[in-house]
Amino acid sequence: MNTADPHSGRGAPSERFPRRLRQRQAALADWPEPDATARQHSLRLIEAIREQIAAAGGAIPFHDYMQAALYTPGLGYYAAGSSKFGAAGDFVTAPEISSLFAECLAEALSPVLNSRPDWDLLEAGAGSGILAARLLQEWQAQDCLPRHYYILELSGDLRERQQQQIAQHCPELLPRVQWLQGWPDDFNGIVLANELLDAMPVHRVHKRAGQWYEQTVGFEQDGFVSGEQPSVNEALQCQLAAIEEPQPLPDDYLSEINLDAAQWIESLGEQMQQGIVLLLDYGYPRHEYYHPQRQRGTLMCHYRHRAHDDPFVYPGLQDITAHVDFTHVADSALAAGFGVAGYTTQAHFLLDAGLMQRLEQHGGDEADYLQCAGEVRRLTLPQEMGEIFKVMLLNKGSEVLPKGFGGRDLRHQL
Repeated sequence: MNTADPHSGRGAPSERFPRRLRQRQAALADWPEPDATARQHSLRLIEAIREQIAAAGGAIPFHDYMQAALYTPGLGYYAAGSSKFGAAGDFVTAPEISSLFAECLAEALSPVLNSRPDWDLLEAGAGSGILAARLLQEWQAQDCLPRHYYILELSGDLRERQQQQIAQHCPELLPRVQWLQGWPDDFNGIVLANELLDAMPVHRVHKRAGQWYEQTVGFEQDGFVSGEQPSVNEALQCQLAAIEEPQPLPDDYLSEINLDAAQWIESLGEQMQQGIVLLLDYGYPRHEYYHPQRQRGTLMCHYRHRAHDDPFVYPGLQDITAHVDFTHVADSALAAGFGVAGYTTQAHFLLDAGLMQRLEQHGGDEADYLQCAGEVRRLTLPQEMGEIFKVMLLNKGSEVLPKGFGGRDLRHQL
């Protein structure tokens, strides 16, 4: 058997990763190693991507590699059965950090739900399902439940986890929840997306000798390798021109462009007749994202609560993300018929939505209060999630807007 090959025969993975991947993993010696089942899972995904590369003539855009690594049915990171969220997974999102996050989000959206009892709510990419469960509990207590709570989720594994989470926290509300695999026709209501855009595949671009190249991924005998080719993607070229319109970026500049987010907003604009869209994610306005000093981009991977920048380590077992260019999101929203009604930091959004008042409600028990105070710090401090996470509000034919944007308005930065 050739140990440089990830398979000992057709469709039969060996026990060893390709040499180049083993070398990458050896540099991360303090990491917990995947067990035998996880290794076999990763090796099957490596073979699937290698076949995709071979069918394309030896190289695919990095975007396609990231798409395959995250979303290949049954094998990709978000399409398979490993635990992803919380202490037992690879990273922790705001809903897992504190119930205060969902409480404030419910408070922010309650005026909209009270004014439009005929509206539905759609959560795009509901993760573990804990946010949906807590929102439903809060709105049930406030008597302002949405007519339907839709969850747009492509991963069968995550759908099952979400169903279990809601059944555990509020089983009587489970019939109100419907899972979808595409946009409903003629949607009216609220679309909520928490840490969705950062998980969309991105194109990686590299400027050298005054010309932009698109990063590609190939496979040699010892593993995945990066390459480059002149960009022929017109949408990518348009974005690069917009990025460099104020001033050209320096040579040896590596970054990412998320074209899928623009397509997602365009599709939403075609289906939504009236409503609002609330986007919560980490990112920057364009002038900060593509700052001349941010020469290595924002691509980041997460494995067992360890962050690094190598997308070829443990394919299928690690998350791959990139920060969000909120200027691009705003431009795409305007082109799709939305208005940009708000843009602020997560800290200011939560504070305006009553975070401190919610914290004070936990004052009866000192231990509970101290724990909640620590959670508030994680959600709001600049060095934690408070500044890097942004909240953007889009609206279409809706005069009633949520709370959360009465503090610091950052739309002028876009």
